[in-house]
Amino acid sequence: MQPPHADAPKPPHDAPRTRRRWPLVVAALVVIGLAAQGIWSRHSAQAALESDAQHASTLSVQVVEPQRSTRTLDLVLPGNVQAFLDTPVYARTSGYLRKWYADIGAHVKAGQLLAEIDTPEVDDQLRAARADLANAQANYTLAQTTAARWTEMLQNRSVSKQETDEKVADMLAKKGTLDAARFNVSRLTQLQSFQKVVAPFDGIVTARNVDVGALIDAGSSGGPQKELFHVAQADRLRVYVNVPQAYALQIRPQTHAFLTLNETAGKHYPGTIARTAGAVDPQQRTMLVEVDVDNRAGELLPGAYAQVHFALGGDAAPLTLPGNAFLFRPDGVKVATVDAQSRVKLVGVTLGTDFGTRVAIAAGLTGGEHVIVNPQDSIVDGTPVRVVAGHPAETQEQAAGYRAAQPASGASSAKAPS
Repeated sequence: MQPPHADAPKPPHDAPRTRRRWPLVVAALVVIGLAAQGIWSRHSAQAALESDAQHASTLSVQVVEPQRSTRTLDLVLPGNVQAFLDTPVYARTSGYLRKWYADIGAHVKAGQLLAEIDTPEVDDQLRAARADLANAQANYTLAQTTAARWTEMLQNRSVSKQETDEKVADMLAKKGTLDAARFNVSRLTQLQSFQKVVAPFDGIVTARNVDVGALIDAGSSGGPQKELFHVAQADRLRVYVNVPQAYALQIRPQTHAFLTLNETAGKHYPGTIARTAGAVDPQQRTMLVEVDVDNRAGELLPGAYAQVHFALGGDAAPLTLPGNAFLFRPDGVKVATVDAQSRVKLVGVTLGTDFGTRVAIAAGLTGGEHVIVNPQDSIVDGTPVRVVAGHPAETQEQAAGYRAAQPASGASSAKAPS
């Protein structure tokens, strides 16, 4: 016999109870999900904050690599352009300017007439000198004849030797007077020839300081002479440059150089080092160098300012860095490099030639380093850094200028050290 409750149906009130539990379960699950999401969100935010803090604490740097020029470096220095011959023309005789024949800018030949001076006083002096010469000539002729006669009579014992010697001495005195008169005429003739002012050589008249009727003083009155004309020979130019002592031994005569002008950008004017002073000025510590330039085309003007490019020895082109990559510490000059672990390593270097925007490295680097530009003064070994792409604007401009300044003739431009 089965127990009475074995096949008995469930009470009808269990189904509603089950239906009432489902909302609670769902609500609990939602609460648990929201709590888990909140915890995860806070964990993610905390991790992001820690990552941002760590990222912000890491120093951001920009790096460059040392550059080695494959071309010969240039030394660029200011030069003073002068005409190969440059002469002021003064009057050699006094008077009034009668006429001038050449104005500024005129191309003249050697011996060409520039002006005429009216010198009536010199003309009268020359006439008087010629009269004195004629008088001296007559006196000498008479004295010569008399001396010859007395010498002949002395042979016959007709006159004494004393009287004969007096006549011969008188002849010699008259000869001296004649010579003096002749030289005086020659002097005044040459002085009169200076009435015509002529060009001393082929060139260009660069100045005319007198006009018709102006009083011309040759300096005989003791006052300063006035320059009449200025003539320059500009088909060949001399360019004088003061080369710093550091480069003096690299500048040798008969080597090539070239000029550039700001107003004719990109154009080179070839020249040759004609001579050097061979000594350094103890005041300026520079050596004077003369560069001769062919100017038959007339493109260069005497007195102009030019930049002279000297090719330096390029057998061992140095590594160079921008000037803002160095740290000047008490123990020497250093550069901050970044190693493979993105940490700073300070490297001591020896500076070479200062080319203005870039400085040569004589020792300390091999060429493959990543050097920090604009490093902080407080940076030390082992500092973690983060390398960012690109170069600072200043470094880009310097590097671009360094590359653009390399001329097509095979020399890279570099300014002289200040």
